[in-house]
Formats: sequence, C-alpha cells, structure tokens
Amino acid sequence: MQQSIEVRAAVFRGDDGNRLGVETLRLDAPAHGEVRVRVRAAGVCGSDRHVLEGEWHVPLPAVMGHEAAGVVDAVGPGVRGLGIGDHVIIAWHQACQRCGECTSGKPWACRHARSNDSLLPDGTTRWRDAADEAAYPYLAVGAMSEAVVVPESAAIRIDPRVPFAVASLIGCSVGTGYGAVVNNARVVAGESAVVVGAGGVGLSIIAALRLAGATPIIAVDVSEARLAEAELAGATHAIPGGEDLAVRVAELTGGGADAAFEAIGRVETMEQLPSLIRPGGRAVFVGLPPEGRKLEIDGLLLAYEGKTIIGSNYGGLVPARDFPRIAQAYLSGALPLDGLISARVPLDEVNEAFDAMRRGERTRSVIVFGAEDLPANAEVHGTP
Repeated sequence: MQQSIEVRAAVFRGDDGNRLGVETLRLDAPAHGEVRVRVRAAGVCGSDRHVLEGEWHVPLPAVMGHEAAGVVDAVGPGVRGLGIGDHVIIAWHQACQRCGECTSGKPWACRHARSNDSLLPDGTTRWRDAADEAAYPYLAVGAMSEAVVVPESAAIRIDPRVPFAVASLIGCSVGTGYGAVVNNARVVAGESAVVVGAGGVGLSIIAALRLAGATPIIAVDVSEARLAEAELAGATHAIPGGEDLAVRVAELTGGGADAAFEAIGRVETMEQLPSLIRPGGRAVFVGLPPEGRKLEIDGLLLAYEGKTIIGSNYGGLVPARDFPRIAQAYLSGALPLDGLISARVPLDEVNEAFDAMRRGERTRSVIVFGAEDLPANAEVHGTP
C-alpha cells in the first residue's frame, strides 16, 4: 500500500497580507484513477496574484500555483495510460469526462469540474497541514509544491525533450494564449490582430499569432520593457497604452483589426476592445477581471457592425490534444517559448517572485525544484 509523503509547499493563509509561507505538508497517496507527480517547475501566474491581493476568493489555507510540469512517481489503482517516469504537464481544469460538454469536445466547459473550488473531482483534497487540517490546492493543482496528486486525465504526457520550465507554462499561460488564437478566435494567415497587455498570457497570444501567420500583430502595453519583449515574441508593431488606440490600430490595419485580444483583465480595456476591431471582427476576452465587475459596451453599435465578443476560458483547450501540439511546435522551432521565462527561482523565493511581478520587472518567473534547472548561484532546499 502506498504511503503519504511530506512535501514543502508555498501556502497562503491570508493572515499576513499577501505573503506566502513555505510549509511542510502531508500529501496523501493517489486514490483510484489518480497519479502523483514530482513537480519540477511551476509558473508564477497573475491568476495566483489575484488570490493574494484579495480579488478572488478561494478556500484557505491554499497551496498556491496552477502551472506545473514534472515526472509521475506514483500511480493509484485503475491508472492505465500513465506510468512512473512519464513527463507530464498538469491541466488545472479537471473535467469529469462524462457530461455533455466533455463528450462534445468542450472540457473547459465541464458542468461538474471542481477546480475553481480548489477540490479534486471527488470533492476532496489530498493535503494536510501540520495541525492535520485540510489544505486546498489552488485550482486543484497546488503547483508550488514538491509534489501534487491529480486525476490521471489531468496529467498530460509530453515529449521528455521539452524543458520542464517551458512545459509548466504550457499548462496555463502559453496554453491559454495559444488556445485563444487557435480555438477561440480561429485566426488564419493574413489576418490582422491586436493584443492589449504584454504579460505572460499576452506574449503567448503574440507567439501563437505569429505561428498562425497573422499580420500585422500589434502589441499594446504601458511598459516599454514588455513592449520590447512583445516584439521579440513576434509583434510587428508596439504601441504605448496611452495613445488613442482605436485611431492608431485603424491606421495600421486599414480600418480595424480582424481579431483583438484583452490579456489583462482590466475592465476599462475590456470595454475598449470592440472599438479596435473592424466590422465583422472578433474581440476576445482572455484576461480575467476581479470578481463581480461589470462591463459597459455599446450594444447597438456591436450589433450594427456585426462584431463578435468571445469569452475565452482556458483558451478553449482540449489538453490531451493541445498540450502535445504546443510541445511539438516548440520542439520544431515554430513556437519559441524560452524567451517568455524571465527568471528561474527556488521555492523559498516565491514571495520575491510575486514582488517582481507587482513591480513589472518580470513577465514570468518559474519556480524550479531541481538544482540542475537553477542558476549556478541559487540554492535549493529539500529537493525531491
């Protein structure tokens, strides 16, 4: 019989501002249909920051992080498709695989998913803290931990040649950006596009637009540093956020973009997005605003000009299909992703990584758990 293990993890309790503590937790063995994954890399994402800033509410204490890649090191009863040693990316939206949405190819719309409740599909958690109280894996992953337990269907096997740091981002920011372009907007070669927000998801959208053959690709951001990164990712034009965007985008595209993407989750820019597209164009909301915020949009103009607003939940991904496709595009050189990683840091520097995000100094930090994945002068504690 498999035993529980102790792991170090970044835990948010909400009693020390926006700070996380690195704690030792008990992680129970995988149950039927589940696998345990030794995490090798975990992305530091803006969605996690929403929780730390009190904009989104989740059960506490929360094991933070939802972008993860690693190696399967234990399997529960009934697991047939994965084995020990497989390299996997974790999908945070853990679909039931049975409802109408799942069986029709829309697992992102699963009626029964418990991920947003920070619970596994059976409504439980495999985590316990030092007081033997339940701890809740954020978005049912809890990526900022030495190991996680997830359903077999949420651990997607990939080519082991993909570096763990890159693979972790495919699990959310890169996958979301790719899916917004390919699955939601369905951009084709020669179409024009504008991306508002050049953070981790925005840069991933730009990279996917380049892969799709879009032109021009216009990046919009208030940060000169992020605009420079956007150009490296594939943007043909970089516009400071303070300009009259609708006029400037119309000039560059000949009347408005075919597709526009909002990758911040800021109400003001979401409301502005339809003004950036041509009649018949698509405005895609990828960024997620704080809970309860409403939008004001000119409905008459929207209808008159035949514009479409698309909500993008997890990029409309089918992880078992899309994660390997993205990984292969990376390996072929068609989708460069290494430049999206600003820093690789050990778990004990998790608060510094979020601080750097708040200051706009890093697009995406990745927490790595193997000494070989860190800069030479970094220290790793408790590496599995």
